[in-house]
Amino acid sequence: MKTVTAQHAALHIDDYLDLLNLAKKVDDLKWQKEIIRKLTRMNDSNSSSKPNDYESNPIQHL
Repeated sequence: MKTVTAQHAALHIDDYLDLLNLAKKVDDLKWQKEIIRKLTRMNDSNSSSKPNDYESNPIQHL
């Protein structure tokens, strides 16, 4: 079962992935890079404090 913070993080990731899809549809490379950079930072902060499984590090599985 996910904790509230894990659910919150998953919602943020989902939101950023939706934005990334939109950025790709409109061919905005700068926006894509910004979103990917943000997702990478979120991934780095997750992986430094938790084990590498899907629930704690979903970006790794993209």
